[in-house]
Amino acid sequence: MSINDNLFVIIMASAIFYGTPLVFASLGELLAERSGVLNLGVEGMMLLGAVAAAWVSTNVGGPAIVVLPLAIVAAMIAAGLGASIHAFLTITLRVNQIISGLALTIFAGAAGLSSYLAGIWQLGQTPVKQQFGKIDVFGLTDVPVVGPILFHQTLLTYLSWVLVIAASFYLFRTRAGLHLRAVGESPQTADSVGISVSRYRYFHVIFGGSFAGIAGACFSLMIVPTWVDGMTAGQGWIALALVIFGFWRPDLTLLGAYLFGALSSLGLTLQARGIHISTALLTALPYVMTIVVLVVVSNTASRRQLGAPAALGKPYEREER
Repeated sequence: MSINDNLFVIIMASAIFYGTPLVFASLGELLAERSGVLNLGVEGMMLLGAVAAAWVSTNVGGPAIVVLPLAIVAAMIAAGLGASIHAFLTITLRVNQIISGLALTIFAGAAGLSSYLAGIWQLGQTPVKQQFGKIDVFGLTDVPVVGPILFHQTLLTYLSWVLVIAASFYLFRTRAGLHLRAVGESPQTADSVGISVSRYRYFHVIFGGSFAGIAGACFSLMIVPTWVDGMTAGQGWIALALVIFGFWRPDLTLLGAYLFGALSSLGLTLQARGIHISTALLTALPYVMTIVVLVVVSNTASRRQLGAPAALGKPYEREER
């Protein structure tokens, strides 16, 4: 048996593959939360992205090099529109952010708009026509250990790595990133020095929502790949916990996504190796860890110690001058 067929290599490769949508979703939520806006609608936005991507892949003709980018753009637009509703309600109307986010998930979720659109478009009857498959990067797939893990993934995985690096640079090495962190920490102070709080919040909530759309497209174009009602199966909630798990940092969030990805794929991996453990137990593991993370940070003191933006979840009303 080749060294690349051992259990460790398979688990690590699967962790990256199944963790990829979590990277996109949690990175988008991280950008929104850094601006001070909590968006619990990640699950709904992922499903909007998934259904939009599935429709484009199924109905738009042409080669994969044309159709797949269009599907990703469609997913980003669909989820971005959902995020814009949340942004308007929470930033302009100052509606409670938790209520607005939950409403978005219910409205767009498994029993809402995404399923309705899939029914109208007759999606899910067959696999999508164009999908993201794993590629052999520079012919390095067979390199011992690192080959299957790093050089045999999909283009979406490599895109997620680029975005994590870009987000880290943006947050901690640019003036705009500094302004974003200022808006999330003290919008009053940021406003007093001429930074537009509402503009920063709108942009990052909507842009972050578009990342959730890519996460949804990962399911309909890569992991499943077809349309299934509720196909994200609660991954949006895991993405919310990952932002906390990663201390609101893109690099640590990436590592957390792969940890949860490993837990999500562990049941399938062990069964394929003839190791039989309760499927229900293995399936529940990621959600149990999510609950643990949320319980740990359920009070304000814990969140501040972990690095949460001070103004997270708090509406901002500009004072008249």
